[in-house]
Amino acid sequence: DVAAPGRVKCSLCTKVLQQIRALAGEDPDEAAVQAALDKACRALGKRLGRKCKGLVKKYQDTITEALQNGDMPRDTCVTIGFCKA
Repeated sequence: DVAAPGRVKCSLCTKVLQQIRALAGEDPDEAAVQAALDKACRALGKRLGRKCKGLVKKYQDTITEALQNGDMPRDTCVTIGFCKA
């Protein structure tokens, strides 16, 4: 199944962003988002945590903006190319 890695990426991205969103709370400022990003990645364990940190570092501005705009996690993952629209 050639599509499997893409689906895994998409569901992982969505899960991470759901976690970040829950940790950041309603109407998060940049500090709240940053703290949530760190916590969410640590919660994934060592192997996934490293991937998460790389993802967060690369797309931090997009993720922060999306959280502050109240965008859905899946929509954000589509924006950064982890999920198909």
